[in-house]
Amino acid sequence: MGDADGLRQRRRLQPQVVTDDGQTPEAKDGSFKEPPLLLGVLQPNTKLRKAERLFENQLVGPESIANIGDAMFTGTLDGRIIKFESGEVETIARFGSGPCKTQDDEPACGRPLGIRAGPNGTLFVADAYKGLFEVNPWKREVKLLVSSDIPIEGRKMSFVNDLTITRDGRKIYFTDSSSKWQRRDYLLLVMEGTDDGRLLEYDTETKEVKVLLDQLRFPNGVQLSPAEDFVLVAETTMARIRRFYVSGLMKGGADLFVENLPGFPDNIRPSSSGGYWVGMAAIRSNPGFSMLDFLSERPYIKRMIFKLFSQETVMKFMPRYSLVLELSDSGAFRRSLHDPNGQVVTYISEVHEHDGHLYLGSFRAPFLCRLSLQSV
Repeated sequence: MGDADGLRQRRRLQPQVVTDDGQTPEAKDGSFKEPPLLLGVLQPNTKLRKAERLFENQLVGPESIANIGDAMFTGTLDGRIIKFESGEVETIARFGSGPCKTQDDEPACGRPLGIRAGPNGTLFVADAYKGLFEVNPWKREVKLLVSSDIPIEGRKMSFVNDLTITRDGRKIYFTDSSSKWQRRDYLLLVMEGTDDGRLLEYDTETKEVKVLLDQLRFPNGVQLSPAEDFVLVAETTMARIRRFYVSGLMKGGADLFVENLPGFPDNIRPSSSGGYWVGMAAIRSNPGFSMLDFLSERPYIKRMIFKLFSQETVMKFMPRYSLVLELSDSGAFRRSLHDPNGQVVTYISEVHEHDGHLYLGSFRAPFLCRLSLQSV
């Protein structure tokens, strides 16, 4: 076995064995366990309803949030990178062009998702359709780092999602949620449970891109550990978070950081306590009924649903429930903040902690939410 083949073999988490009913063993022993009971730390509450909505109807879909000093930045559903400062909303960059009004416009317009502040006063952004960018928000300069048009190890990137960057700015770790489905088809990716997502690494000096993990099911949010020895990656449709070691004795290895989460994880961000915030826009009710758990074992029903209904129609049937989970540095559940029925906080994607507040990103709400940590 050559070096390249050996690397690919190590990267695969386990052989792709399919059982009689068409599911992999990984799917069977993953998120399809009985969901955790919503008791104790997970007890439902209404703490998220204490959040205030900011900039309502001035933006749509502030998916991810980053700060450079007091200036705050996000990417929106219509393809913009915008800055909030002194109560003002200002567009500083676009990666695409066009009317940007419907889902069909997204590939031309671009859709900025994960956003991070780098060490030199610039932003690093993952655009679902275009690739990885560096943005100088002060000069309004945009630099393409990795284009989605260029296949990585023989496969295209169809859904670039989130990113995390080392403190020195040398390495960027990012997710491509699928080689098959684009962001505008994310519900099809959720329903199909495709395992063609990847965790990748970009070296800003050598300009090389490497695949670190593949065969992931909807890899989504990513976060470096404080010691920068491992990267966490959320596998949304498996309701779990994997850990990939990037330095130390375990370098190149992977394990489960936490599994059988009470909801479907989106972005992961650091908490001031040394743990991690995880945003979830759908929960796995227990006691109760979890639609996605039910459908995961009934692929024939899933296929019928998507033949009969559009994605937008299916979204209307999905229960709106916003959940924020704080994990300890070892993956234990530390506390949870809820908004049953999504009355105030809707379609949550990320929890960004800054200056004593949680800023709550959303993949489709027409506002940003802010919650004082002192109030919860």
